[in-house]
Formats: sequence, structure tokens, C-alpha cells
Amino acid sequence: MRSLWFSIMILLVQPVAAQELFFKVTVNADQIQTTDRAVFKDMERALANFLNTRKWTNDSYKNHEKINCALFLNISKMPSIGSFVANAQVTAARPVYNSNYETVLVNFADREWEFEYIESLPLEYNDNTYITNLTSMLAFYAYIVLAADYDSFGELGGNPHVQKALQVVNNAQSSNQAGWASLGNPRNRYALVENLNNPQMVDLRKDSYRYHRLALDTFEKNPDQSREIILDVLKNIKKVWTIYPNAISVISFFDAKSNELVNVFSEGNLNVRREVYDILTSIDPKRNIYQKIIAN
Repeated sequence: MRSLWFSIMILLVQPVAAQELFFKVTVNADQIQTTDRAVFKDMERALANFLNTRKWTNDSYKNHEKINCALFLNISKMPSIGSFVANAQVTAARPVYNSNYETVLVNFADREWEFEYIESLPLEYNDNTYITNLTSMLAFYAYIVLAADYDSFGELGGNPHVQKALQVVNNAQSSNQAGWASLGNPRNRYALVENLNNPQMVDLRKDSYRYHRLALDTFEKNPDQSREIILDVLKNIKKVWTIYPNAISVISFFDAKSNELVNVFSEGNLNVRREVYDILTSIDPKRNIYQKIIAN
């Protein structure tokens, strides 16, 4: 009896495995003319609850290990009651070892966010089938965030989550909803997951591990070596860009990393900085911030 009681007590004091994501959801509906503003606050709570309380992996997370994410919805139209058209911005970051700095892993703009939402109705989702556009989009980005995070800690560590995101896309193909089509917008959800599964782009995902784990996480100890690793990563990105100049994975990389790259290469070997500057201005010429790399 004593051993049974002891076993029960051990179970009771075991920490509960926390969910993986900590999403801050913001809904901006300033463009919508309606007297019922409460629906948008309810929407914020419901979307955050869906993303943050669902278990997306089989791994155990402590509270401080949750991935910091944000979903910003800018609702532009309400064609009918309960129907919405919006732009979405999804971001996620992870801490850099031996620092107080967080590096951006995901910074993706989705301009084809169309969904239905009725206040207080539960959000239903199943990995194996398409139920609603809203929960499919939320699940898709949950898996994209997890894939990016896991890829940054281990080479191709995000594979299971990339496959889950692909499954979400495949399930949604029959819905005829915007953002899932294989033809059309080269920057939609289909294009993003296709890039992540493309064998000719796999080095982009492998280099995420090198960039984050082998360079950023060791930057304080050996900044020059870290810069050399990131330079090599940029060379690989340029190779992919040469083949796929409009690849959304390449565009998304610079959306997430442009400011960080400027900070990393604002110091160090001038020849390395010049080489980085030449690569960045050839691949990502629309940004004017790269001049700072060779300013000193």
C-alpha cells in the first residue's frame, strides 16, 4: 500500500507537459463598419487559445521553452456576417544562446487569409481532414513555426512538421479557398511548403542549423568564425536564388534576417563584409539597409 501511495504522489508532482507555442494574436478590424466590436476580441482569444493550448508534437516542453510567436490579422472586409477577408503576418523567434537576444525564425506575410468565424463557436480541427479554412490556416502556420524552430536546432530536424504542413495543404486542395492552390500566387501557403519539400532547396533548411546553432549560438565566443559560417550560408542561398529567383523561401529568409545580417556584419573583417554586401545587394536589392555593412 505504501509503495502504491508513493507512486501516486510521484505522478501528482510530475510537471504537466506544456504546449509548444506561445502565440500573441492581434486582430485589427478598424476598416470594418459594424456595431458589434466584441466579436473581434472574442476572435483574438479563440485563435490564441486554439494555437496555444493544442498539443502539436509528441515532445515535452517546459513553459520557458515555448516558442514565441505572433499572428497579426488586419481584417479588410466583412462580406457577410461571420465572413472575413484579411492580411496576416506570422512571426516567430527563438533565443540565441549566451545572450539576451532573440533571432527571428519566421516572418511571413499571407495576403490570402479568408475565413468564417462565429462568436463562441468552437474551432474544430483534424490533421487528417479539412474542416474549416480558419483552423487549417492556423494549423499550417503552427507546423511552419515548429519546422523552422526544429530546423534551427538540428539539421532537418523540422522534417516531421514540414510533412504535417504539407498534409494540411493537401487536405485543403479540394476547398477551392485562396492560398492553397498550386497555380497562381507564387507566395502563397502552397508555394511555401513546396519550397520546404523541394530537394533542390534542401540546403536552405540544412543551412538554418548552421546559421543558428553553429554561428549565432556561438557568436559571443568566436564572432569571426560565426561570420564565416554565415557568409557560406549566404553563398548557398545565392545558388538557390540563381535557380529560383522568386522562391518564397529566399524572400522569407531576408524578411526575417535582413536587419540581423546588418548587425552581424557591421564589424569584422572588411573583405568578408564586402563579400556579404555584394551577395545581399544582388539577391535582395530593394532594401537600402545593407550599405551599413561597408559604411565603416
